[in-house]
Amino acid sequence: MKKSPNRIKASLLLVALTTSGCVSLAPRSAAPEIAAGIPSQFAKLGAEGDYQPARWWESFEDPVLNALLDEALAKNFDLAEATARLRAAEARAKISRSGLFPQVNAGLGSSYSESPTAGTSFGAIPGAGASRIENETYSSSLAFSYELDIWGKLRNDARAGRADANASAADLQSVRLAVLAETITSYFDIVDARHQIGLATKIIDVLGDRLEQTEDRYRRGLVTSFELYQVRQEFRNIQSSLPQRESQLAAIEGQLAVLVGRYSDNMDALIGTKLAPKLIFESVPAGLPIDLLAQRPDIYAEGQRLESARYNLGARRAERFPSLSLSASTGSQGGNPSQALDIFDNWVLNLGANLTAPLFQGGRIRANIEMADAQYAQQTAVYARTVLTAYQEVSSAIERYEEERQRYRFLFSQLDEATAAAGLQSRRFANGVGSYVDYLDALRAQYQVQSSLSSAARGVALSRLAIHRALGGSWDQTSDMVPQPVGDNATATSQGEK
Repeated sequence: MKKSPNRIKASLLLVALTTSGCVSLAPRSAAPEIAAGIPSQFAKLGAEGDYQPARWWESFEDPVLNALLDEALAKNFDLAEATARLRAAEARAKISRSGLFPQVNAGLGSSYSESPTAGTSFGAIPGAGASRIENETYSSSLAFSYELDIWGKLRNDARAGRADANASAADLQSVRLAVLAETITSYFDIVDARHQIGLATKIIDVLGDRLEQTEDRYRRGLVTSFELYQVRQEFRNIQSSLPQRESQLAAIEGQLAVLVGRYSDNMDALIGTKLAPKLIFESVPAGLPIDLLAQRPDIYAEGQRLESARYNLGARRAERFPSLSLSASTGSQGGNPSQALDIFDNWVLNLGANLTAPLFQGGRIRANIEMADAQYAQQTAVYARTVLTAYQEVSSAIERYEEERQRYRFLFSQLDEATAAAGLQSRRFANGVGSYVDYLDALRAQYQVQSSLSSAARGVALSRLAIHRALGGSWDQTSDMVPQPVGDNATATSQGEK
């Protein structure tokens, strides 16, 4: 008995509904052993990858730094490149997802043919005056095709594409974090370099006076030539270091210009002359929860790449099994355009189903599965290493921050002593009971401690930055931060440090 078109379409629809979306050959999702066994404090890793850290850099309370970072986030070319990569990844994800949907195409066609009757097997037609045959055809069509995803191949390919896009989004956040960190580092390098140049200039002035005093005392036979040589050598060394410091400052300012997407000649208006960031000196809370690592975009990115590799393996495994596709086309056909558009009398319908099973592919399918399995194992190792490295980076950053804070405290107390000693020698010289040379030595010692304290302040700032970078953001958006001075303000005391 001949089946009607409606019965055929109903049968094909039933097959589609009963065979689609039931099987997935991807391996079970599981965290690598090293990641699953991470300590509970500083015990789970977040799976969502939300990257919403506070604007933690604003705790430096420096409008110049804030403006630089806003400029970097808006104009940095690494960020622009990463944003374009994300757009491409999103497009690839949409392409991989398109296989889950039916493909529908519409078309209009026309054809014309003319051939001699003598060229046919019937020869010329007796009694017919025509010696040629003409044929003109017009058609309209609507075609439909759909592959049933019985083994989950298309779904796994789509999930792999989405995971890759998520990884690219996390990569963009990694670049963002890196740009922030590099900009802050360059800024504090500039602060310290400018302060060091200012102190070096003061020390050169002091040593110049000290050298004049030593030369005078040498001429009077009060000091040896060796002492004169030492003072002169120290003076020359400080003098020779000044051009090098200025060259380093220019290089750092050029590096900062690249980060904010400007030429170095156009940075004066953005940086200015007075830089006064605050040194955040609060301690890091003990026992930070390990789920803070969920802020790290690199962990989320590698986790998504691990998921992509898992889904890709499932899709390649599905290629071993038969695939079933459905097709249908309808339209109209006639000898002129009006007949081609007459869908009620001149309609055409074609329905089909195609079952294809791979029998021999020269080892291609097996090799694809082996490659996908190896990539999955490779990405498992990468993810585990990323988690382990992240944990170690946070631990090391916290330890370094504590050490830098202790160093700063020591130098801060040393500066109090050096300042008091310089003040004492100044009063002794003013009262005529002390020598000018002793005052110059005490003043030089004070400047040298200030130089060390400026470097220590930079170390505290950058070590704290390292914690933020290791955690992928902030650990506490409402913490009560105690600002400490940096650079030219490093000589000031604070209530929290006394």
